[in-house]
Amino acid sequence: MIISRQARWAPGREGSQVLPSVAEVLALDVMRRGEPRVMAGTDRLGTLVRWVHAIELADAPRLLRGGELVLTTGIALPDEGPLLDAYVAGLAGVGVAGLAVELGRRYTGGLPASFVAAAESHRLPLIVFGREVPFVEITEAVHARIIDDQLDQLRASARLHEVFTDLAVAGAGPAEILRQAGLLAGRPVILEDLSHRVLACEPAGADPAALLDGFEARSRAVARGERTSYDAPSGWLVTVAGARGEDWGRVILVCGAPPGPGDQVLMERTATALALARLLTRQHESLERQAHATLIGAIVAGAYPDLDAAAARARALGVQVTGRQLLTLVITFRHGGRGLPAHAVAAKVADALADACRGERIPALVGPLGEESVGALLSLDRHAPGDPALGAVCAATRRRLPGDDLVIGAGSPVATLADARRSLLEAQQVADAAAQPSAPGRRRPYYRLADLRLRGLLHLLGDDARLATFVDRELGPLIAHDLAHGAGLTKVLGAYLAEGGNKAAAAARAHLARPTFYERLRLIERILGVSLGSAESRTSLHVALLAVLAGHHPRGRPAPG
Repeated sequence: MIISRQARWAPGREGSQVLPSVAEVLALDVMRRGEPRVMAGTDRLGTLVRWVHAIELADAPRLLRGGELVLTTGIALPDEGPLLDAYVAGLAGVGVAGLAVELGRRYTGGLPASFVAAAESHRLPLIVFGREVPFVEITEAVHARIIDDQLDQLRASARLHEVFTDLAVAGAGPAEILRQAGLLAGRPVILEDLSHRVLACEPAGADPAALLDGFEARSRAVARGERTSYDAPSGWLVTVAGARGEDWGRVILVCGAPPGPGDQVLMERTATALALARLLTRQHESLERQAHATLIGAIVAGAYPDLDAAAARARALGVQVTGRQLLTLVITFRHGGRGLPAHAVAAKVADALADACRGERIPALVGPLGEESVGALLSLDRHAPGDPALGAVCAATRRRLPGDDLVIGAGSPVATLADARRSLLEAQQVADAAAQPSAPGRRRPYYRLADLRLRGLLHLLGDDARLATFVDRELGPLIAHDLAHGAGLTKVLGAYLAEGGNKAAAAARAHLARPTFYERLRLIERILGVSLGSAESRTSLHVALLAVLAGHHPRGRPAPG
């Protein structure tokens, strides 16, 4: 529904007002038929015409309110120079837009020189019609023009109100609000914070990289004026965004030329919608975090066909990703945040990680990747050691979230944004694998793939059908026996393998008497048809058991209890 309204949006004539100027009135066909000539006040032809009034009275100024184009034949005007000057001064004093005199009734050969001099002295546009033209036709044409323009503006304002009302009702975020504003304006729209970092950008067909290149410096050069102002050097129409006395950003319409009144209304409505959206969402996710999350999510999803555009967005957010060492982190927190909604937990973790990066002075993109994980792309000097930086950030994050059960995975360092997606996916896989109950070393500040060893490999294999077939072949009969008889033989096997084949230690681990434990080992050998004395058998069974503990169950069978 919003899109259909956008198609009918017409913000008004570019760079003009609702009211026509004297020059625009003179250009109308009905005026040209009277062969008009401007005798005085040529520098005032841009004055706006509020109304057209034909009046044949010497004391006409007392009946006027200003903004009128006065039409007269001059039949009631005084002869004396001082009185004629007073008439002109009176019209200029009430602020009429201009005076048009038809020749032929009072003045046949032209206007008196004193009349023209008085108009020039008072800077009043003075026009003469060389040919007769019905004044009623002039008033009808100009009034129709004024009323039609006003109706167009009212219709445009109503459509604008409908669009932004729909956005508010739908709970649209900054990116969607800017997208709609860009479609309505037909030109780029940018949202920045007070530090001149780009929070959202709708290029509206422009090149994003060129649009955002050197943005911070260009934005700082724009002087702060009223809440809505046009900066001619940059060609930007800038509107302050904020509510309740707290300004937090600016909305920029990249015009390239003086904007029309419809553009100013559109930007002010956009700023209002953004302020409302911020008030509604600030409890669980900041605008900056949304911008970071959008960019990181797009990188992970491979949604950026043009990585230069992604790099430009990152730079506009204050994170340089070209010619740098890029490190990735993913935090999972499935067991934390009790009593809070999932999105609030994600926002809390993301804010803590972002604060930690700022505290360590490491530029980073940080944002939720879902309801149970947060991702980060850290930008370091190409020759800086990565491990100390990761350790400091992870430690600082944990200090900000005491008591939360966080698992942090780190991807391999990369040098380009093209490789950042692979590194982020690796960090996500490492965090997921490390979060499994069977994962070793849960006290590590963060995990790399090498820390998980065989468990990491098994997690990376995911739902590979060949792994499922292997697990079913190695352990399927034993798990089926446990499910049927409740013997707990799989746990006995796990204790034996965990102790490296040491039966005495394994029996103690399983809390069983040695004879009972030994008997159960023999039963396991009969069920599986293998010898536990074989190193190869023990290795195969151990790999299969680790896969089961990582969630790769034999086909058609749940995990043993």
